[in-house]
Amino acid sequence: MSRPRIVIVGAGFAGYRTARTLSRLTRHQADITLLNPTDYFLYLPLLPQVAAGILEPRRVSVSLSGTLPRVRLVLGEADGVDLDGHTVHYTDPEGGEGSLRFDRLVLAAGSVNKLLPIPGVAEHAHGFRGLPEALYLRDHVTRQVELAAATGDRAECAARCTFVVVGAGYTGTEVAAHGQMYTEAQVRRHPMRTGMRPRWMLLDVAQRVLPELDERLSRTAERVLRQRGVDVRMGTSVKEATHDGVLLTDGTTVDTRTLVWCVGVRPDPLVESLGLPMERGRLLVDPHLQVPGRPELFACGDVAAVPDLDRPGQYTPMTAQHAWRHGKVCAQNVAASLGLGERRVYRHRDMGFVVDLGGAKAAANPLGVPLSGPAAGAVTRGYHLAAMPGNRVRVAADWILDAVLPRQAVQLGLVRSGSVPLESASPELARVPGGGEPRGNRAVAPRTAAPPTATNHTPREPAKGQPGGEPARNQPGGEPAKNQPGSEPAKGQPARNQPGGEPARGRGGGEPAKGRPDAPRTGGVPAEPRPTGARAKPSSAGARGKASGAKPSGRAARPAGAGGKPRAGGAPAPTRAAGVPPGDPGPEPPANQPPPGPDIAPGPVKRSDGRATEGDS
Repeated sequence: MSRPRIVIVGAGFAGYRTARTLSRLTRHQADITLLNPTDYFLYLPLLPQVAAGILEPRRVSVSLSGTLPRVRLVLGEADGVDLDGHTVHYTDPEGGEGSLRFDRLVLAAGSVNKLLPIPGVAEHAHGFRGLPEALYLRDHVTRQVELAAATGDRAECAARCTFVVVGAGYTGTEVAAHGQMYTEAQVRRHPMRTGMRPRWMLLDVAQRVLPELDERLSRTAERVLRQRGVDVRMGTSVKEATHDGVLLTDGTTVDTRTLVWCVGVRPDPLVESLGLPMERGRLLVDPHLQVPGRPELFACGDVAAVPDLDRPGQYTPMTAQHAWRHGKVCAQNVAASLGLGERRVYRHRDMGFVVDLGGAKAAANPLGVPLSGPAAGAVTRGYHLAAMPGNRVRVAADWILDAVLPRQAVQLGLVRSGSVPLESASPELARVPGGGEPRGNRAVAPRTAAPPTATNHTPREPAKGQPGGEPARNQPGGEPAKNQPGSEPAKGQPARNQPGGEPARGRGGGEPAKGRPDAPRTGGVPAEPRPTGARAKPSSAGARGKASGAKPSGRAARPAGAGGKPRAGGAPAPTRAAGVPPGDPGPEPPANQPPPGPDIAPGPVKRSDGRATEGDS
């Protein structure tokens, strides 16, 4: 009898804890698979210290394969879930498609940046949800201070040294606190014009800093920020953002080159595609973290609306503390559904909160006891060391080094602005230039797409005999496409002017043919459209996958690689057919091709040295 298959989607606080606990409870009695875009668990509470240069990025990245025994790691992003078929469809980091069969499924996909309909924010702001965004912010802030110190324009210096953080919750408060200390240390090395200092602004529509915490913690945090010179403006937010600054809701215009968006998070849009009952974007579950009516489906963390048994009618908030404890209870209930142990309900007892404000300052209330100053700082760092599932010694070593050595304020240039768009369903991954749209911005298309049209640029299926396509029967290299001039292509090479092949030289979009008239192709018989086999990725952040019982939406064609696989645009890399002599002019043009224009040379251009040059005159 085969072992039950458990698939966990996401390795955040909830997913990682579920996998670790299940590995201990099942002990080879089940096959556990963890699907995650990265091979590490990110300890988010310490991410501001990465942006401030206190911790190196790998300190907050805990290896999944190194800390999760008996768990199989699959790198990829879940695109959709077929609940009736018990299948999860995903895309791996290189564009390959795959699927995972399951008997039990745990959705712990986490959350993404929350966007508001404010003009210019999506184009000019950056979030703070993953390592790429933290590394980008560190480089960007360093660069702005260095440019400000070098400029002779006082207005430009002030704009580059103004940093606006929107959102006074956990993340925004810590980013502003650590960022202010980082820039002050940097200015000591790069003195600015007389009277110019870095200026940090913290904005929020709420009436106090850290509105979700105890009021005493809020007062402590705001006092520390104001003492350091942070401009805290409550009841104020951004009305419009541009490249040169922001317009605030109170009518004030602030010249700045930096806008950090820490307004909040929303559940991963994967769960919206399931067609199941939702509560403010989160999947409704019972106190056992199980989806009603779906005994094989569990959800935990930010994507799950878990009833708060201590406050009837309410749901547990989207915090790391709850997600971490969700994971343990979820694992116990998944094991119980397989006959291992007993089911438990989720009930959480508040142990207090900690907020790191940089240096020796913090705000904390462990077990309800309010603390501030160095005592709160010691409690905060002790809590983080205890909560981290790995890298404790390295983190502690970095803290000691930061206390006795100056920080290294250098730009690494590893992450560019375009690689970390605010509107992304995958903030943990840097967007690769030329690698296509991020997961949350792609258009939804059915698995069987319509033929290409003027507005549908889906890559076409390669013709038979082309790289990536089915070879023609009994043909050494495949026959040419119908209605196309020319002879049989060489073995394994794409025929020119064929769907998926290299354009003929001398035609529009290709290199001029050797010795042929160079007129651009404006007429001729186009190749017959063919149904595409490529599948587009899900569209906006709110649609990844299909509804329950249906096949999920597909994904876009992946880039070309070795072996002549089709590129994202449908055409393989330009190659010359093997065995064709360099001087061969190629096939005759179609009869209906227009003659060369008057400004195009009709043949080879003569060089002064007597040699013929191929190409345009």
